[in-house]
Amino acid sequence: MPSFFLTHAEVVVDPARPIESWGLSPDGRARAAGAAAVAWGPGVQRIVSSTEQKAVDTAAILAEAVGLVPSTDPALGEIDRSATGYLPPAEFDGVVDAFFATPEDSVRGWERAVDARDRIVRAVRALTDAGDVTIVSHGAVGALLLADLRGVPVTRALDQPGMGSVFSFDPGAWRATSGWARVEVP
Repeated sequence: MPSFFLTHAEVVVDPARPIESWGLSPDGRARAAGAAAVAWGPGVQRIVSSTEQKAVDTAAILAEAVGLVPSTDPALGEIDRSATGYLPPAEFDGVVDAFFATPEDSVRGWERAVDARDRIVRAVRALTDAGDVTIVSHGAVGALLLADLRGVPVTRALDQPGMGSVFSFDPGAWRATSGWARVEVP
């Protein structure tokens, strides 16, 4: 059976609040309701999310649909971008491009891509030691994990197609078994 990496769905953006506390928007809640069809299988016995509210919300909706109780792991958090906090979308996209283009460098004080990749790989390997799991996390760290699973360099080309996306992987063979797919709204 595969394990799954699911990103949180759409959020309520509030520049006045810490990014980690943003929850799901109504559209995000609707998208998360479709996750059980593509981000869980009968061999999956655990759902583990990052501690950020948007991931916790997504995991809770999935867990309720499949009859599990989710847990959290802070190592599944998004890249640390506390040095800048919220950035307007146009500025944010440019910094994300630089993050992926120069993985050995800290861009504007953000966690380096190579460090975030190592963190997420260690966390996922530890979580899958006990069997298949659905991990609910964030797009950038998902792209870094996907690069490692495919044995390719870090690149933004591996970023999710949109919030609320999923890929499957075989943790024993340490390889991706699919690319990203957007969770459909039921």
